[in-house]
Amino acid sequence: MKMKALLAIAATAFAFVLPARAQDFPTRPMTMVIPFAAGGPTDILGRVIAARMSEVLGQQVVVENIGGAGGMTGSARVANATPDGYQFVLGTVGTHAQGQTLYKSPLYNAVTDFTPVILIANVPIVLETRKDLPVNDFKEFVAYAKQNQAKMQFGSAGAGSATHLGCVLLNYVIGVDITHVPYRGTGPALQDLEGGRIDYVCDVITTAKPPIDGGAVKGLAILDSKRSPALPNVPTAAEQGTPNLIAYTWNAIFLPKDAPQPIVKKLHDAALESMHTPAVRDRLTSLGAEIVSDQDATPQHLGDLVKSEIAKWAAPIKASGVSVE
Repeated sequence: MKMKALLAIAATAFAFVLPARAQDFPTRPMTMVIPFAAGGPTDILGRVIAARMSEVLGQQVVVENIGGAGGMTGSARVANATPDGYQFVLGTVGTHAQGQTLYKSPLYNAVTDFTPVILIANVPIVLETRKDLPVNDFKEFVAYAKQNQAKMQFGSAGAGSATHLGCVLLNYVIGVDITHVPYRGTGPALQDLEGGRIDYVCDVITTAKPPIDGGAVKGLAILDSKRSPALPNVPTAAEQGTPNLIAYTWNAIFLPKDAPQPIVKKLHDAALESMHTPAVRDRLTSLGAEIVSDQDATPQHLGDLVKSEIAKWAAPIKASGVSVE
């Protein structure tokens, strides 16, 4: 009886420890895992948000890039981490929706292995080509790709990334079969695109804008229903005769599953305050990111979004026949 009483007391004491720790959170630096290489669109957005969150929370948010498997390697590390708030991932439509169908054996379940915290921004994708590709608009690109698909290559931030699936959708819609060259992030892919070693990338506008503005690559089409203020002179694919070509990514923060609600709220509120900060909004908007409304920034909305996006992207991925071991 004494042993049972002691165990009961211990269990009760432990039950009070976790909430107390959650209320005190954070007491030391945190890690934002960005599951792609440095210099890519997710990295750029994440570092802007992390810097402001550090100020709001009073503890440093350290950015750690863990690339591989289309973002699943870094995301899996967070899925398997202790849910104490000190490690969270900046996920994308690729890591938390598309990859669930694309990969035959995903490293995690995007719905059950994470705690949704906040949706930050939606980011359109733009088709950019090497500057010496002999085309000047999207219609010419389609004609050229159909005639030269056997010798063309497209790059991405990795198999399963939003940049990969954007081009999968593009190729599927225009009816071509072109070799995919996966990289460990958008940065390396852009280096080879600018060097003329690959033909095109379906890039997130955040990282597409500088080389397009600088003339290092050609921007041929925004894969969205409307033009982006960040690249106002680049027409949409819809304007150029392909209205059903819509590709995008989004960025959102996830904790491991079973994260305590007080920790979820503190991270959510800190990220939301960051999104409201004029300097942050101006910086992200200039990069082409569309910051979501407060209504769409809730953990509940993010959880529902993940489920709907998995279902939405399953159809075109399966129809394309693309899959990754």
